[in-house]
Amino acid sequence: MAGAVGQVLRRTAPIGRDIGPRADAILAGGGSPENGPADATVRLAVFTDYRCPACRHAFPAMEEAVECDGKVRVIYKDWPIFGPPSERAASVALASAEQGIYPAVHRALMTNSRIIDDDMLRDVVTGAGGDWSRAMRWLAAHAGLVAGRFRANRREAYAIGLSGTPGFLAGPMLVMGAIETDDFRRLFARARVAR
Repeated sequence: MAGAVGQVLRRTAPIGRDIGPRADAILAGGGSPENGPADATVRLAVFTDYRCPACRHAFPAMEEAVECDGKVRVIYKDWPIFGPPSERAASVALASAEQGIYPAVHRALMTNSRIIDDDMLRDVVTGAGGDWSRAMRWLAAHAGLVAGRFRANRREAYAIGLSGTPGFLAGPMLVMGAIETDDFRRLFARARVAR
């Protein structure tokens, strides 16, 4: 009985914390990869790491909620905090954006259970329809840009009170940690009201 009451309370309690105008600059994108309708009524900034178990757990729920809603634009804020393999995966994901395949690469990296190494990353890029050699050339030529993107994402995360991944910012509403599909739906609804 107590478990059922707890679930009802969790589903009806307000979701997220309103961080006010600090959200505006983050939701503007600032060069981060984006996906979704241009006329979206909610912009969702997603701070994730490809090796983060909570990020990987929340990803299918987020994807389902975004797809069902149809009016959410996702802004990807790669924040590789789990060491060199995370940095390499995030760098390759950003390099794939130039080929227009970032969302597919992101999805594959969030759902693939293989150990992250260059063989896995090559398979992910080519499986998404990309050219591995082209991605590596772009990455070599733009390493400073990628490092700068990671620094900017880290600054943004700290500025809104994130201490780790995942973090989800929908409008001015911030949620820290993994959430389920219904929670994302409630987050989108609250973000629309908070505008």
